[in-house]
Amino acid sequence: MRDLWIAPAVPRPLSLPPPSPAGATRRPARRWPVPLLVVVLLAQMAFAMVTTAVRQTPTIDEPVYVGAAAEYVHEHRLRHNPEHPPLGKLVIGAGVALADPRVDPSFTGDQGRLGRHLLYESGNDPWRLMLWARLPVIALTLLFGLVVFSFARELAGAAGALTALALYCFSPDVIAHGSLATLDVPAAGFVLTSAWLLWRARHRPRLYVPLAGVALGAALATKMSTLPAVPVCMALGAVSVWHASAGSRALARAVAGAGVVALAAVAVVWATYVMVDPRLRWAPEQHVPTVRGVRGLLVELLPFPEAYRDGMRVQFGLENRPWQGFLFGRLYSGSLWYYLPAALLVKTPLGMLGLWVCGAVVVIAVRRLRPAAPYALAVPVVLLLVAMQGARDFGTRYAVFLPLFLAVAAGCVLVVRRLWVSGLAGALVVFVAVSSVRTFPCYLPYSNEAFGGPGRTRELLHDSNVDWGQDLGRLAERLREERYAGERVWLVYKGSGVPAFYGIESADPRRLPVGDVRGLLVVSDSAAAKATGRLAGLIRGSRPVDDVGHSITIYRR
Repeated sequence: MRDLWIAPAVPRPLSLPPPSPAGATRRPARRWPVPLLVVVLLAQMAFAMVTTAVRQTPTIDEPVYVGAAAEYVHEHRLRHNPEHPPLGKLVIGAGVALADPRVDPSFTGDQGRLGRHLLYESGNDPWRLMLWARLPVIALTLLFGLVVFSFARELAGAAGALTALALYCFSPDVIAHGSLATLDVPAAGFVLTSAWLLWRARHRPRLYVPLAGVALGAALATKMSTLPAVPVCMALGAVSVWHASAGSRALARAVAGAGVVALAAVAVVWATYVMVDPRLRWAPEQHVPTVRGVRGLLVELLPFPEAYRDGMRVQFGLENRPWQGFLFGRLYSGSLWYYLPAALLVKTPLGMLGLWVCGAVVVIAVRRLRPAAPYALAVPVVLLLVAMQGARDFGTRYAVFLPLFLAVAAGCVLVVRRLWVSGLAGALVVFVAVSSVRTFPCYLPYSNEAFGGPGRTRELLHDSNVDWGQDLGRLAERLREERYAGERVWLVYKGSGVPAFYGIESADPRRLPVGDVRGLLVVSDSAAAKATGRLAGLIRGSRPVDDVGHSITIYRR
């Protein structure tokens, strides 16, 4: 096998800057402005994410991950939340361990009750515990910003890299989900890292092909939705080794490169489960459905631990459930194939959309960038096409890999060396930054100016696009204001928080006749979007008087 990994005698540069004019005087370059701008961009992103994390109450999914993370750290067992592999929760668990919460080893119950029990029933401070759980994800999100910068710099130089990093750092979706103890941004970042390392492997395959496999394995060990990236990354690994090889054995080396990517990824997944429980004991708390047909065969063939394969079965079971969606004011059953593109059109800054399109065109059209096109575009295209077939139309978080990959592509616009191109790109980046800053600190309900901004998002979308239960704390603060003093509160809250813990004394208006409900009717916008029957009648007969974080509406009856 040794001769399969012979590097070329003359190494080729990773990027191809235009040659300097003959006889040009060389001046010492000032290198400090670029690192300074990188620090400034990442610092403002860190400020936005930490500020957001401090103010938000637990979203719907977070208590499940935090509860499972605490279980991993304190009990070293795999029992809850098998539909997501352990690595992302181990990252969250690093913060949970530093918070040192009280954990009840005798608890029995499902994964939803596990998180609620840890946060609200075990003597812990949920504000403090959630902040510590979110901080490792915030740190990882910032590190992925450096991957975006490095990838774009190798393709488009320092100016293109700064453009890419600015788009990443001001992306409302990345800030929103990068500040939560969830798995979407970590999984997307690991996939991007794998693609970047595969690009570098075109010149140093012996180093970067195994590392790319490790990064891909980290993505697989974080979210199973990254599995469609495996064949793409294996193919890119083969292409990279082929490019770096010479002679009659290039094909064999390319096949070996694809195999190394796959083997390293599988090894990381196994290692992640062993980190939680070296004995790999598996006793699922929840029902694991039987999966038949082609899907069942694929699950059986996966070279992963039984817990991983049972998690896949749970995921397929969830895909078979009759979910409801909400798009452009329409409530529907099932899923729409165009839901994600439509939601992205609403929730992506307009300047970012323009630079994404231009960047993708430039990467494909410019000859010197064309070899990088598969590395920058193939993985996100495949992942998006697969995600569009999913049954759960819950939010753009299922496509949060796009702001990472397409930021790299957008930076390549500056390869077109025209003054007007640089000026237009700069103006669009400023437009993105202004649009992003204007939504601070409420990034989850962001929508761009063409669709009315964050205050109108609830009319178009629901769930994690708008209201994921994050504003219960803000609601408590609002209800303590003098203008609402002494009024009866009727609450329909969609989330994982416990209203009473935050001092909200309320009742469910759906349990009484409509005529008996008087006072303040407080409704989560996700619940309002799907309101039918009595709740719909209550809302129609009420007058909106206040908005909390663009995710909860206060009505008066």
